[in-house]
Amino acid sequence: MKKYNVAVVGATGLVGRTFLKVLEEYNFPINNLVLYASARSAGKIVNFMGKDYTIVELTKDAFDNCDIALFSAGGSVSKEYAPIAAAKGAVVIDNSSAWRMDDNCSLVVPEINMDDVYEKSNIIANPNCSTIQSVLPLKALVPFGLKRVVYTTYQAVSGSGQKGVNDLNNTLKGEKPAFYPYDISKTCIPEIDEFLDDGYTKEEMKMTNETRKILHLPNLPVSATCIRVPVESCHGVMVMVELEKEVNLEEIKTAFKNQEGLVLYDDVKNHIYPNSVVAKDQDKVYVGRIRKDISTNNGILFYCVADNIRKGAAANAVQIALALDIDKCKK
Repeated sequence: MKKYNVAVVGATGLVGRTFLKVLEEYNFPINNLVLYASARSAGKIVNFMGKDYTIVELTKDAFDNCDIALFSAGGSVSKEYAPIAAAKGAVVIDNSSAWRMDDNCSLVVPEINMDDVYEKSNIIANPNCSTIQSVLPLKALVPFGLKRVVYTTYQAVSGSGQKGVNDLNNTLKGEKPAFYPYDISKTCIPEIDEFLDDGYTKEEMKMTNETRKILHLPNLPVSATCIRVPVESCHGVMVMVELEKEVNLEEIKTAFKNQEGLVLYDDVKNHIYPNSVVAKDQDKVYVGRIRKDISTNNGILFYCVADNIRKGAAANAVQIALALDIDKCKK
Protein backbone atom coordinates (compact mmCIF):
# COMPACT_ATOMS: atom_id res chain seq x y z
CA MET A 1 0.00 0.00 0.00
CA LYS A 2 1.25 3.44 -0.90
CA LYS A 3 2.10 5.63 2.08
CA TYR A 4 1.70 9.40 2.27
CA ASN A 5 3.46 12.35 3.84
CA VAL A 6 0.82 13.92 6.09
CA ALA A 7 0.71 17.27 7.85
CA VAL A 8 -1.72 18.20 10.62
CA VAL A 9 -2.26 21.93 11.15
CA GLY A 10 -3.69 22.84 14.55
CA ALA A 11 -2.45 19.58 16.02
CA THR A 12 -2.90 20.63 19.65
CA GLY A 13 -6.54 21.72 19.35
CA LEU A 14 -9.65 19.67 20.08
CA VAL A 15 -10.18 18.61 16.45
CA GLY A 16 -6.43 18.38 15.76
CA ARG A 17 -5.98 15.88 18.57
CA THR A 18 -8.92 13.91 17.23
CA PHE A 19 -7.32 13.92 13.74
CA LEU A 20 -4.42 12.00 15.28
CA LYS A 21 -6.71 9.63 17.17
CA VAL A 22 -8.71 8.82 14.03
CA LEU A 23 -5.60 8.46 11.83
CA GLU A 24 -4.30 5.89 14.31
CA GLU A 25 -7.61 4.03 14.59
CA TYR A 26 -7.96 3.87 10.80
CA ASN A 27 -4.33 2.77 10.46
CA PHE A 28 -3.85 5.51 7.87
CA PRO A 29 -0.89 4.76 5.56
CA ILE A 30 1.57 7.42 6.75
CA ASN A 31 5.13 7.66 5.54
CA ASN A 32 6.06 10.88 7.33
CA LEU A 33 4.00 12.96 9.78
CA VAL A 34 4.54 16.64 10.61
CA LEU A 35 2.50 18.39 13.30
CA TYR A 36 2.05 22.15 13.01
CA ALA A 37 0.64 24.67 15.47
CA SER A 38 1.20 28.24 16.62
CA ALA A 39 4.46 29.52 18.09
CA ARG A 40 2.85 29.14 21.53
CA SER A 41 2.63 25.36 21.11
CA ALA A 42 5.87 24.84 19.19
CA GLY A 43 8.24 22.44 20.92
CA LYS A 44 5.53 20.46 22.71
CA ILE A 45 5.74 16.68 22.39
CA VAL A 46 2.82 14.62 21.08
CA ASN A 47 2.80 10.83 20.95
CA PHE A 48 1.36 9.15 17.87
CA MET A 49 1.39 5.37 17.42
CA GLY A 50 4.09 4.96 20.04
CA LYS A 51 6.41 7.61 18.62
CA ASP A 52 7.03 11.11 19.97
CA TYR A 53 6.61 14.05 17.60
CA THR A 54 7.66 17.63 18.27
CA ILE A 55 5.15 20.34 17.38
CA VAL A 56 6.54 22.63 14.68
CA GLU A 57 5.63 26.30 14.37
CA LEU A 58 3.53 26.93 11.26
CA THR A 59 5.34 29.26 8.85
CA LYS A 60 5.30 29.93 5.13
CA ASP A 61 8.19 27.50 4.76
CA ALA A 62 5.96 24.57 5.75
CA PHE A 63 4.55 21.70 3.65
CA ASP A 64 7.65 20.62 1.70
CA ASN A 65 7.08 17.13 0.23
CA CYS A 66 3.59 17.01 1.75
CA ASP A 67 0.89 14.85 0.13
CA ILE A 68 -2.09 15.54 2.43
CA ALA A 69 -2.56 18.43 4.86
CA LEU A 70 -5.34 18.27 7.44
CA PHE A 71 -6.25 21.75 8.71
CA SER A 72 -8.15 22.67 11.87
CA ALA A 73 -6.67 25.95 13.08
CA GLY A 74 -9.39 28.47 12.25
CA GLY A 75 -10.45 30.33 9.14
CA SER A 76 -7.74 32.99 9.10
CA VAL A 77 -4.97 30.38 9.29
CA SER A 78 -6.63 28.33 6.56
CA LYS A 79 -7.02 31.35 4.30
CA GLU A 80 -3.33 32.16 4.61
CA TYR A 81 -1.71 28.74 4.64
CA ALA A 82 -3.99 26.38 2.68
CA PRO A 83 -3.02 27.99 -0.66
CA ILE A 84 0.66 27.63 0.30
CA ALA A 85 0.22 23.92 0.95
CA ALA A 86 -1.79 23.42 -2.25
CA ALA A 87 0.80 25.33 -4.31
CA LYS A 88 3.45 22.90 -3.05
CA GLY A 89 1.41 19.95 -4.31
CA ALA A 90 -0.47 18.92 -1.17
CA VAL A 91 -4.16 18.11 -1.08
CA VAL A 92 -5.62 20.24 1.70
CA ILE A 93 -8.64 19.08 3.71
CA ASP A 94 -9.78 22.08 5.73
CA ASN A 95 -12.14 21.94 8.69
CA SER A 96 -12.83 25.68 8.91
CA SER A 97 -15.55 27.58 7.08
CA ALA A 98 -12.99 29.53 5.03
CA TRP A 99 -13.32 27.61 1.75
CA ARG A 100 -16.73 25.95 1.97
CA MET A 101 -18.60 28.27 -0.36
CA ASP A 102 -15.67 28.98 -2.68
CA ASP A 103 -16.74 27.93 -6.18
CA ASN A 104 -13.30 26.49 -6.86
CA CYS A 105 -13.30 24.25 -3.77
CA SER A 106 -15.29 21.07 -3.24
CA LEU A 107 -17.40 20.66 -0.09
CA VAL A 108 -17.40 16.98 0.67
CA VAL A 109 -19.13 14.28 2.66
CA PRO A 110 -17.37 11.20 1.21
CA GLU A 111 -20.45 8.96 1.24
CA ILE A 112 -22.25 11.54 -0.93
CA ASN A 113 -20.08 13.53 -3.33
CA MET A 114 -16.49 12.32 -3.39
CA ASP A 115 -16.30 12.83 -7.16
CA ASP A 116 -16.58 16.60 -6.66
CA VAL A 117 -12.97 16.54 -5.41
CA TYR A 118 -11.54 15.88 -8.85
CA GLU A 119 -13.36 18.75 -10.54
CA LYS A 120 -12.04 21.48 -8.24
CA SER A 121 -8.81 22.79 -6.72
CA ASN A 122 -6.59 20.91 -4.28
CA ILE A 123 -8.32 22.59 -1.34
CA ILE A 124 -11.19 20.42 -0.08
CA ALA A 125 -13.58 21.89 2.48
CA ASN A 126 -14.96 19.83 5.35
CA PRO A 127 -18.61 20.89 5.92
CA ASN A 128 -20.11 22.28 9.10
CA CYS A 129 -20.60 19.56 11.71
CA SER A 130 -24.40 19.82 11.79
CA THR A 131 -24.57 19.90 8.00
CA ILE A 132 -22.61 16.66 7.65
CA GLN A 133 -24.99 14.65 9.82
CA SER A 134 -28.06 16.20 8.19
CA VAL A 135 -27.20 15.75 4.51
CA LEU A 136 -26.54 12.01 4.86
CA PRO A 137 -30.21 11.16 5.55
CA LEU A 138 -31.29 13.82 3.04
CA LYS A 139 -29.17 12.12 0.38
CA ALA A 140 -31.16 8.94 0.97
CA LEU A 141 -34.36 10.89 0.31
CA VAL A 142 -33.25 12.55 -2.94
CA PRO A 143 -34.97 9.87 -5.11
CA PHE A 144 -38.30 10.88 -3.54
CA GLY A 145 -37.75 14.53 -4.51
CA LEU A 146 -36.69 17.09 -1.90
CA LYS A 147 -39.14 19.98 -1.93
CA ARG A 148 -38.33 21.78 1.34
CA VAL A 149 -36.10 21.25 4.39
CA VAL A 150 -36.32 22.79 7.87
CA TYR A 151 -33.64 22.13 10.51
CA THR A 152 -33.68 22.62 14.27
CA THR A 153 -30.34 21.76 15.85
CA TYR A 154 -29.35 20.87 19.39
CA GLN A 155 -25.59 21.43 19.34
CA ALA A 156 -23.15 20.30 22.01
CA VAL A 157 -20.71 22.71 23.63
CA SER A 158 -17.68 20.97 22.10
CA GLY A 159 -18.81 22.53 18.84
CA SER A 160 -17.42 25.76 20.32
CA GLY A 161 -14.07 24.11 21.00
CA GLN A 162 -12.38 23.74 24.36
CA LYS A 163 -13.73 27.11 25.55
CA GLY A 164 -17.27 25.79 25.24
CA VAL A 165 -16.47 22.59 27.12
CA ASN A 166 -14.76 24.58 29.86
CA ASP A 167 -17.73 26.94 30.20
CA LEU A 168 -20.12 24.04 30.70
CA ASN A 169 -17.87 22.34 33.25
CA ASN A 170 -17.20 25.56 35.15
CA THR A 171 -20.82 26.69 35.29
CA LEU A 172 -21.84 23.23 36.50
CA LYS A 173 -19.52 23.94 39.45
CA GLY A 174 -21.32 27.22 40.11
CA GLU A 175 -18.91 29.59 38.38
CA LYS A 176 -20.09 32.46 36.20
CA PRO A 177 -20.03 31.92 32.41
CA ALA A 178 -16.84 33.16 30.78
CA PHE A 179 -17.59 32.27 27.16
CA TYR A 180 -21.33 31.96 26.48
CA PRO A 181 -23.68 34.94 27.08
CA TYR A 182 -25.75 32.86 29.53
CA ASP A 183 -25.09 30.02 31.97
CA ILE A 184 -25.08 27.03 29.58
CA SER A 185 -25.51 24.62 32.49
CA LYS A 186 -28.97 26.08 33.12
CA THR A 187 -30.35 26.90 29.67
CA CYS A 188 -30.29 26.26 25.95
CA ILE A 189 -28.93 29.19 23.94
CA PRO A 190 -30.46 29.93 20.50
CA GLU A 191 -27.32 31.72 19.32
CA ILE A 192 -24.48 30.01 17.44
CA ASP A 193 -22.06 32.30 15.61
CA GLU A 194 -22.95 35.92 14.81
CA PHE A 195 -26.44 37.27 14.13
CA LEU A 196 -27.05 38.68 10.65
CA ASP A 197 -29.31 41.58 9.74
CA ASP A 198 -32.20 39.28 8.81
CA GLY A 199 -32.24 37.61 12.24
CA TYR A 200 -30.55 34.39 11.17
CA THR A 201 -27.10 33.47 12.47
CA LYS A 202 -24.05 32.62 10.38
CA GLU A 203 -24.34 29.03 11.61
CA GLU A 204 -27.89 28.79 10.32
CA MET A 205 -26.91 30.14 6.94
CA LYS A 206 -23.95 27.74 6.80
CA MET A 207 -26.38 24.84 7.07
CA THR A 208 -28.64 26.32 4.41
CA ASN A 209 -25.96 27.07 1.85
CA GLU A 210 -23.83 23.99 2.48
CA THR A 211 -26.81 21.64 2.14
CA ARG A 212 -27.55 23.05 -1.32
CA LYS A 213 -23.92 22.79 -2.43
CA ILE A 214 -23.27 19.23 -1.22
CA LEU A 215 -26.52 17.86 -2.68
CA HIS A 216 -26.15 19.85 -5.94
CA LEU A 217 -29.56 21.43 -5.33
CA PRO A 218 -28.87 25.19 -5.50
CA ASN A 219 -32.55 26.18 -5.36
CA LEU A 220 -33.67 23.87 -2.56
CA PRO A 221 -35.67 25.82 0.07
CA VAL A 222 -33.81 25.33 3.38
CA SER A 223 -34.00 27.12 6.72
CA ALA A 224 -32.44 26.40 10.10
CA THR A 225 -32.60 27.32 13.77
CA CYS A 226 -29.39 26.43 15.63
CA ILE A 227 -29.40 26.01 19.41
CA ARG A 228 -26.53 25.36 21.84
CA VAL A 229 -27.45 22.83 24.54
CA PRO A 230 -25.78 21.78 27.82
CA VAL A 231 -24.31 18.55 26.45
CA GLU A 232 -20.56 18.05 26.04
CA SER A 233 -20.50 16.15 22.76
CA CYS A 234 -22.71 14.93 19.89
CA HIS A 235 -25.13 17.20 18.05
CA GLY A 236 -28.80 16.41 17.48
CA VAL A 237 -30.74 17.73 14.50
CA MET A 238 -34.51 17.59 14.04
CA VAL A 239 -35.29 17.62 10.33
CA MET A 240 -38.57 18.32 8.57
CA VAL A 241 -38.57 17.34 4.91
CA GLU A 242 -41.34 17.96 2.43
CA LEU A 243 -41.13 15.52 -0.48
CA GLU A 244 -42.38 15.69 -4.05
CA LYS A 245 -43.70 12.12 -3.93
CA GLU A 246 -46.04 10.43 -1.51
CA VAL A 247 -44.17 7.67 0.32
CA ASN A 248 -44.79 5.39 3.25
CA LEU A 249 -42.58 5.17 6.30
CA GLU A 250 -41.22 1.74 5.40
CA GLU A 251 -39.85 3.15 2.15
CA ILE A 252 -38.16 5.92 4.11
CA LYS A 253 -36.66 3.51 6.61
CA THR A 254 -35.39 1.25 3.83
CA ALA A 255 -33.77 4.23 2.14
CA PHE A 256 -32.06 5.20 5.40
CA LYS A 257 -30.95 1.62 6.03
CA ASN A 258 -29.32 1.46 2.60
CA GLN A 259 -27.51 4.80 2.86
CA GLU A 260 -23.80 4.43 3.54
CA GLY A 261 -22.79 6.21 6.74
CA LEU A 262 -26.24 6.00 8.37
CA VAL A 263 -27.44 3.76 11.19
CA LEU A 264 -31.21 3.30 11.38
CA TYR A 265 -31.91 3.50 15.12
CA ASP A 266 -35.65 3.59 15.39
CA ASP A 267 -37.68 1.45 17.78
CA VAL A 268 -39.42 3.99 20.01
CA LYS A 269 -41.48 1.42 21.94
CA ASN A 270 -38.19 0.10 23.29
CA HIS A 271 -36.74 3.59 23.78
CA ILE A 272 -34.40 3.16 20.81
CA TYR A 273 -33.78 6.49 19.12
CA PRO A 274 -30.69 8.60 18.35
CA ASN A 275 -28.97 10.17 21.35
CA SER A 276 -25.58 11.45 22.43
CA VAL A 277 -24.77 8.44 24.61
CA VAL A 278 -25.09 6.08 21.65
CA ALA A 279 -23.36 8.31 19.09
CA LYS A 280 -20.35 9.36 21.19
CA ASP A 281 -17.01 8.21 19.73
CA GLN A 282 -18.75 6.76 16.66
CA ASP A 283 -18.25 7.74 13.01
CA LYS A 284 -21.78 6.99 11.82
CA VAL A 285 -24.89 9.16 11.85
CA TYR A 286 -27.80 7.71 13.84
CA VAL A 287 -31.29 8.40 12.51
CA GLY A 288 -34.68 7.69 14.10
CA ARG A 289 -37.95 9.18 15.43
CA ILE A 290 -39.16 8.79 11.85
CA ARG A 291 -42.77 9.81 11.33
CA LYS A 292 -45.09 11.62 8.98
CA ASP A 293 -45.49 15.36 9.39
CA ILE A 294 -49.23 15.67 9.97
CA SER A 295 -49.15 19.41 9.19
CA THR A 296 -48.38 19.04 5.49
CA ASN A 297 -48.72 16.66 2.57
CA ASN A 298 -45.74 14.37 1.89
CA GLY A 299 -43.93 15.65 4.97
CA ILE A 300 -41.47 13.51 6.94
CA LEU A 301 -39.92 14.22 10.35
CA PHE A 302 -36.80 12.54 11.69
CA TYR A 303 -34.06 13.10 14.27
CA CYS A 304 -30.37 12.44 13.72
CA VAL A 305 -27.39 12.48 16.08
CA ALA A 306 -23.65 12.27 15.41
CA ASP A 307 -20.40 12.88 17.23
CA ASN A 308 -19.58 16.43 16.14
CA ILE A 309 -15.84 16.14 16.77
CA ARG A 310 -15.54 12.84 14.92
CA LYS A 311 -18.01 12.50 12.01
CA GLY A 312 -18.73 16.22 12.25
CA ALA A 313 -15.07 17.13 11.84
CA ALA A 314 -11.99 14.91 12.20
CA ALA A 315 -13.35 11.56 11.02
CA ASN A 316 -15.07 13.05 7.98
CA ALA A 317 -11.77 14.67 6.95
CA VAL A 318 -9.79 11.47 7.42
CA GLN A 319 -12.43 9.52 5.51
CA ILE A 320 -12.01 11.98 2.63
CA ALA A 321 -8.25 11.42 2.76
CA LEU A 322 -8.71 7.65 2.72
CA ALA A 323 -11.02 7.84 -0.29
CA LEU A 324 -8.74 10.15 -2.27
CA ASP A 325 -7.10 9.12 -5.49
CA ILE A 326 -4.12 11.45 -5.17
CA ASP A 327 -3.11 10.90 -8.78
CA LYS A 328 -6.48 12.24 -9.99
CA CYS A 329 -6.26 15.42 -7.94
CA LYS A 330 -5.29 18.55 -9.84
CA LYS A 331 -1.72 19.65 -9.24
